[in-house]
Amino acid sequence: MSRPEKTALGNVLITGGASGLGAATVEAVRAAGGVPLVIDRNKPETDVIWEYADLAHSEDAERAVHTLLHRADGHLSAVFTAAGIDSCGKLDDVSTEDWERVVRVNLLGTAAVIRAALPALRAGHGTVVTCASTLGLKALPDATAYCASKFGVVGFTRALAAETAGEIGVTLLVPGGMHTAFFDGRPAQYAPPPDVQLNKPEDVAAAAVFAMTQPRGCEVRELVVCHSTEQSWP
Repeated sequence: MSRPEKTALGNVLITGGASGLGAATVEAVRAAGGVPLVIDRNKPETDVIWEYADLAHSEDAERAVHTLLHRADGHLSAVFTAAGIDSCGKLDDVSTEDWERVVRVNLLGTAAVIRAALPALRAGHGTVVTCASTLGLKALPDATAYCASKFGVVGFTRALAAETAGEIGVTLLVPGGMHTAFFDGRPAQYAPPPDVQLNKPEDVAAAAVFAMTQPRGCEVRELVVCHSTEQSWP
């Protein structure tokens, strides 16, 4: 009995594609034969189809998706929501603006992008891969904004999978810490110690592309990817 062929990648919309995990996924999508479409506040250093958006504002996110879909003739194979921010500190020390911006970017921005892309995804039976975090499953102190947003992504993705079953593929990606600029500029108590083992973003990107290319009807529903010594999991 022959194995079902993996899905070929076409256009893949990637939020946060100018750096970190998003940029690594841009290269992984290209290596798999796909065409990355990037949404980011910063212009990518590589030559890629890009649209500016501040994902803290849902209207901006939706506009960027529609613009990229127009440039791609409406065809879309997958969406990967890699964009994410953090604001560490105790609840009463983090400003209201900073705290709520984390939730707007990480959770509401994710929902806005997927909402705008749904018609194109349904038309091509595409795949959504959301990016949560091990801190979307395990809570830590001084991370109320980030945990709230990533726990929200977990619940949102599980509900989306139930709502769109048979129409699109939905995968919840739960990465642990990675060697990216995400931790740059943090106070020492909120940065990984020098000897900590973290994953390479390109390895996590490979897992995202794996989920995007499963045969139709075969879905990776949830995928935890972390270093074997990751302290935030389990």
